[in-house]
Amino acid sequence: MRYWLYKSEPGVYGIDHLERDGTTIWDGVRNYMARINLNAAAVGDLIFFYHSSANPPGVAGLAEVVETSVVDPLQFDPESKYFDPTSKPAEPRWITVRVKFVEKFPNFLPLDLLRRSFTPEELVTLRKGNRLSVTPVGDTTADRLLAMARA
Repeated sequence: MRYWLYKSEPGVYGIDHLERDGTTIWDGVRNYMARINLNAAAVGDLIFFYHSSANPPGVAGLAEVVETSVVDPLQFDPESKYFDPTSKPAEPRWITVRVKFVEKFPNFLPLDLLRRSFTPEELVTLRKGNRLSVTPVGDTTADRLLAMARA
């Protein structure tokens, strides 16, 4: 099992939406490095659900990968801002995962606390200039995040 941090805007799709829905596909990712990370995920991997573009941004909860190799349908929808006219149904360019809700943390972990508690080497999302929406989280860092969120 591996750990990941996935970013989403809570006004678009936040941890409360996932709790309500139970599961969702993680659609709309259009960065190649983030795509590589999505493709590296395995069923059973755990995801720190990060609220970006929030006040404050931070880690809100936990999700789990329940399906991999899911074709992102938005790439074929001409009405979607994630439409990719070069992607073909026989050879889709954008593959994603399905995730399920695990828990909303009793302690929201705001970005300022993350910066005080972790180095950029420990938590990729803290690296200067990092804008990736899907990043790996090491086991030791994940254990510390879980302890902080559940304390």
